[in-house]
Amino acid sequence: MQDSCSTRHGKLPVNDLGYYGPDGRFGGAYVPDALKDNLKELAAAYYDAIADPAFMAEYRRLLRDYVGRPTSLYHAPRLSERYGARIYLKREDLNHTGAHKINNAIGLALLARRMGKKRVIAETGAGQHGVAAATVSALMGLECTVYMGATDVERQRPNVERMRMLGAEVVAVEAGGSTLQDAVDRAFAEWVERRDDTFYLIGSSVGPHPFPEIVTFFQSVISEESKAQVREQTGKPLPDCVIACVGGGSNAGGAFYHYIDEPSVRLVAVEAAGHGVATGRHAATMTVGREQVLHGSRTLVITDADGNAVEPYSISAGLDYPGVGPLMAFLAASGRMQVLAATDAEALDAAFALSRLEGIIPAMESSHALAALEKMTFSPDDVVVVNLSGRGDKDMQAFSRAAAR
Repeated sequence: MQDSCSTRHGKLPVNDLGYYGPDGRFGGAYVPDALKDNLKELAAAYYDAIADPAFMAEYRRLLRDYVGRPTSLYHAPRLSERYGARIYLKREDLNHTGAHKINNAIGLALLARRMGKKRVIAETGAGQHGVAAATVSALMGLECTVYMGATDVERQRPNVERMRMLGAEVVAVEAGGSTLQDAVDRAFAEWVERRDDTFYLIGSSVGPHPFPEIVTFFQSVISEESKAQVREQTGKPLPDCVIACVGGGSNAGGAFYHYIDEPSVRLVAVEAAGHGVATGRHAATMTVGREQVLHGSRTLVITDADGNAVEPYSISAGLDYPGVGPLMAFLAASGRMQVLAATDAEALDAAFALSRLEGIIPAMESSHALAALEKMTFSPDDVVVVNLSGRGDKDMQAFSRAAAR
């Protein structure tokens, strides 16, 4: 196995074959031969692009002028008083399109254009990545098709309409449980068939190498900014704790990236416990998952007794995935990252608390991260950064139902 400290991988503990950690336990590219050429072409183009100052300058210019970065690090005074710590929210909800997904979509769309692709395909669960993919496709004149589980099409209808207004074709996937896992399956299948003109603009840090590395790198702007903002606003060199929700791991990977090799910073990942882990109706991958290959990567997966991936459940469409990216699996298994799980009810309580204490309505996904505050104890001097990965406009139907009970 090649050296995992190769400089071209930045701060990620990954080697040239896409395996994470010194033992290479997670990651890789377990794919059929038909997909290997696609991945090789993608990896070569990516490493060439990020070494090109002109490419990176264009990426950063668009983040600044189009996306609206840097996003603010907001000190939440009433939330801080409630939990007895200095709570800060990294406001990814203030990005153009309303979530962190645009960070990655901008980078991948630039890469698609650099590779001469005319069309992009994407998968989406909560719809935020689909909106981001449709947005950057409109910006760069690319044709766009978004695959979305039929179940998610119904529960995230506002985002479906946004994608269509932006010119994307939205394809409802009826197979399996009709959720995110099935949308990913459909996107990979099409990418095999249309490599010449089509680019897979993946939405999370999952799948075969180099996808997890690429997505995490483009999302790392989150922790790059927060690290400098914490120092400026608090006088402390580092936060004491960083909290993020985890479905596949894109926002968490970005929020943690620049702290992975800072052992004094506590990293806390919060996954979806659904109706409760004991009920079996959940998406708590790292809490109960087993090592298995899913979508071309060895990672942690919720499986049945025979080792087959089972249908997950969460009130949050963006966390409703039976696996997790290999970086998250490595950080959890190595003990570098603490894993908590929040139920639907706990996430809803956290969403209403933030809304009524700070006037900020969070996405259902982000509400899981906020729910961790109830499960933790802090010292008054602790600086705690919660990654607010998205805004709650898309989840108003679920919030309204909860309020009516």
